[in-house]
Amino acid sequence: MPSPNPNRRQVFLGVAASAFVPGLPVIAQNRPALHVIKDPNCGCCGGWINIMAQSGFDVTVQNVSNDVLFSYKLGNGISEDLASCHTGLVEGYLIEGHVPPADVRRLLTERPDAIGLSVPGMPFGAPGMGPEDDRDAYDVVLMNKDGTTEIYASYDGQ
Repeated sequence: MPSPNPNRRQVFLGVAASAFVPGLPVIAQNRPALHVIKDPNCGCCGGWINIMAQSGFDVTVQNVSNDVLFSYKLGNGISEDLASCHTGLVEGYLIEGHVPPADVRRLLTERPDAIGLSVPGMPFGAPGMGPEDDRDAYDVVLMNKDGTTEIYASYDGQ
């Protein structure tokens, strides 16, 4: 049976543990859950998923047919001109295509009244689409709930 009078080592370990435990919810909050819906045959989606996971997102993946994926996009307000190869869902926002992790984090911090973000098409050099130091210029588009869009971030070609 343990002694009712703790020694210095036990007190030190208790203090150290109590300092760490309050930080656990903060750590969990910094790893947003990102659910990605994609075609099972798309390789670039896997590249983006890996980048998002390495950037601190807890990623789950659901493989579906292109027909199901396209219907999901249209049913959730993503128009054909904003579509890309995969769709993510994080904290109520849709993430369409190869959106950089920093822009997703900014979205989650700012919390605009929007559907989410899109990188339309599949621009070379966007995350998961080739080297960033040799990329095409592209925009990240904010998809507003009223159907309008605006440029959220721009990336110059390199």
